[in-house]
Amino acid sequence: MSKDSSSELSENQSSKSATLLATYVPLPFLILLLAFLLLGLMGLAIGVGSVAIQQSTVWGVIAHKLSLVWLHPTWFIPDWSMGRENIVWEVRLPRTILAATVGASLALVGASLQSVTRNPLADPHLLGISSGAALGAIIALLHTGMVLGVVTVPVFAFLGALLAMFLVLAVANFAAAHSAGRLILAGVAVAFVLTSVGNLFIFMGDHRASHTVIFWMLGGLGLAQWGQLWFPIGTLLLGSAYLIYKARYLNAMILGDETASTLGIPVERFRIVVIIVCALLTGAAVAFSGVIGFVGLMVPHIVRLLVGGDYRKVLPLSALLGAIFLVVADIVARIIMPPQDMPIGILTGLVGGIGFVFLMRKRRSVAL
Repeated sequence: MSKDSSSELSENQSSKSATLLATYVPLPFLILLLAFLLLGLMGLAIGVGSVAIQQSTVWGVIAHKLSLVWLHPTWFIPDWSMGRENIVWEVRLPRTILAATVGASLALVGASLQSVTRNPLADPHLLGISSGAALGAIIALLHTGMVLGVVTVPVFAFLGALLAMFLVLAVANFAAAHSAGRLILAGVAVAFVLTSVGNLFIFMGDHRASHTVIFWMLGGLGLAQWGQLWFPIGTLLLGSAYLIYKARYLNAMILGDETASTLGIPVERFRIVVIIVCALLTGAAVAFSGVIGFVGLMVPHIVRLLVGGDYRKVLPLSALLGAIFLVVADIVARIIMPPQDMPIGILTGLVGGIGFVFLMRKRRSVAL
């Protein structure tokens, strides 16, 4: 048997196993299983760090803060110090919630872009959105200063992401590039331009402060604060609601523009709307976490291996698995080089880059 034949056979077998899992394991059960796993890992993430905190203390503090002691008073006896309570509630819990939110957002965006671009290697940063967000953060950190207080960097990063999105759409209209492949090329061109402009602003700024920009561009969750979490969480809820509601359209887009058109889908308009929603999700995530790559590339493929390609299952499971992936990455980032926190973008880039190589080999028949 030839190498290509054996490869096709293995792919068919994995596809059949995914179909079997999707058929015999109900979606609500999978969602519930991943949700409980995510909750347990979030508790573990809150307890891990330079100061180790027991799980009983973690959940006790959360129960007291949420007034849930009535559930079982003997389980949540307040025997912890105020210092540990502040670490759990003010520092680690918002950081962990932000990690889960960013992971879910990036995974949703990756899955959606892989449908509307019909490119299995599509990624949330494909359209230059992260480059625009990085440019906004550079301007805030090196040139304007904290003119808006603690929200200055997130606001500027989000505005940069929106700028990148509108530039991509403008370039696509100027070049009459409305097809999936040409939109990708427009995004790549915009990403190069915005990256160069960002490097120019770094060169023109105070070199003594450039290390803060570099740390932000490597990705991190240090900006997590309760007063700011409403924005990425709200964006995630609205964006995921729209994408899941349009899951049938995304299923059709995978089959090609002509097939989707015959099913009554306004292909070009729907693709643009999805790209705008994805830009908003990515911008909100990058604005608070820095540039974190490869989550949106790898997670949807893992989900498809488990449940097949139906986007009614792919989208919610990708969101949960993306949240789990980034929470685990945050745990590793905090224990691999104690007492320092490794920038989380380094870990996701390392894991994602290796996975990308294997994915290219598996998808070698796809024209890129």
